Amino acid sequence: MEKLKFYIDGAWVDPVEPATLAVVNPATEKAFARISLGTRADVDRAARAARCAFATYSTTSVQQRLAWLQRIIEGFRARLPELARTMTLEMGAPITFATERQATVALFHFEEAARVLADYRFEEPMGPGIVRREPIGVCGLITPWNWPLNQVASKVAPALATGCCVVLKPSEVAPLSAMLFAEIVHAAGVPAGVFNLVNGDGPTVGEAIASHPEMDMVSFTGSTAAGVRVARLAADTVKRVAQELGGKSANIILPDADLRAAVMQGVHACYTNAGQNCQSPTRMLVPRAQRDAAFEAARDAVATIRLGDPLDPASTMGPLVSQAQFDKVQALIQAGLDEGATLVAGGLGKPPGLGGGFYVRPTVFGDVTPRMRIAREEIFGPVLSILAYDTEDEAVAIANDTPFGLAGFVQSRDRERARAVANRIRAGRVYLNGAPFDRSLPFGGYKQSGNGREFGVFGLEEYLEVKAILG
Repeated sequence: MEKLKFYIDGAWVDPVEPATLAVVNPATEKAFARISLGTRADVDRAARAARCAFATYSTTSVQQRLAWLQRIIEGFRARLPELARTMTLEMGAPITFATERQATVALFHFEEAARVLADYRFEEPMGPGIVRREPIGVCGLITPWNWPLNQVASKVAPALATGCCVVLKPSEVAPLSAMLFAEIVHAAGVPAGVFNLVNGDGPTVGEAIASHPEMDMVSFTGSTAAGVRVARLAADTVKRVAQELGGKSANIILPDADLRAAVMQGVHACYTNAGQNCQSPTRMLVPRAQRDAAFEAARDAVATIRLGDPLDPASTMGPLVSQAQFDKVQALIQAGLDEGATLVAGGLGKPPGLGGGFYVRPTVFGDVTPRMRIAREEIFGPVLSILAYDTEDEAVAIANDTPFGLAGFVQSRDRERARAVANRIRAGRVYLNGAPFDRSLPFGGYKQSGNGREFGVFGLEEYLEVKAILG
């Protein structure tokens, strides 16, 4: 499969300089497609197209933008099976998960952006004047491979809804679903230059976007280290920076919770998307007296996982995305063993009977202490650390003892008690008693998990400037 063009100024165009990269299917470890790698010159071309388009697109009416969003939604729905299968091939998500979560949640962001836009007040009186909210301008969007379309949609949808123009760099590891999405945008009749896509790697195309003087804003999702680099590059032109970065979320199971149900649910939540999920509850905190029961429940949860071919609808976990990710996870499993954690389930090496593919064994460590590497570093694989606590105050202190603050989880039969603990967790989103994902509430981090918010009205307002008119 050859996907060698970029989408710039309403057309599929050749890169300025020919350079290609293979896209590898992580279930087979074999290349199945090729893309082009862009350069600063390609970014410059896209940025200039976006700047030209912004002059007109920023003045379009809400009804015009709603019409384009609706056509994108219709095109998305029509091609949802194709989008899901593409993500299965490019990053290994099981086809059932790719259909029900990866592709569907991405569609949700466009539906939510349309819902918010329809009723949003861009201008309102305040005191002696008027406050207007106007599109910030040209936005550079840099997205990751783990939710390759969800993260594209969570940025592109509010940007287009507000009247901004964008230059998107999807991950070069999993770029094909974003290229299909570009076809949907084109078919929807979105004006030329409003949406542009340039493939490439972070050090070249990503850095060109972050530092480009025509970009008024850069929105980045990825590792904290890369986010720091993006912010430094953006500083010279004082552009707005929105970041959704790493996480090491704690799942506090309080003594009155249904321990077995909470542990089993927590294991599966940790393993969502093969653990390649920034808000995964990777640190499970259990009362010390319930240690043995927690270990037993965790083993039973791991036993229900169906590792296998991600194109098989029965598979519930596929491979990790790449050899590099596999090696990183193996090194951290080894660190857990070396530092004296108890191996409850899983361990080193590939699962038996699967042949090729970047598969890892779903792993649970017990007797983990807060200073161990597996309790502090973002592993980004199906590895759960179980830590013990004696008091509620100690549990909260352990949960907050991290440079990250993306999400938190609390389990208790007493809703008010759970809420009181949630209030003390330093994180941007807290889930009580297995609450489901919600697209309307804000998502983003405290501390080194980033700044800014995505989803709903908060996500929309990331792409707006505030203007006061007096007199």
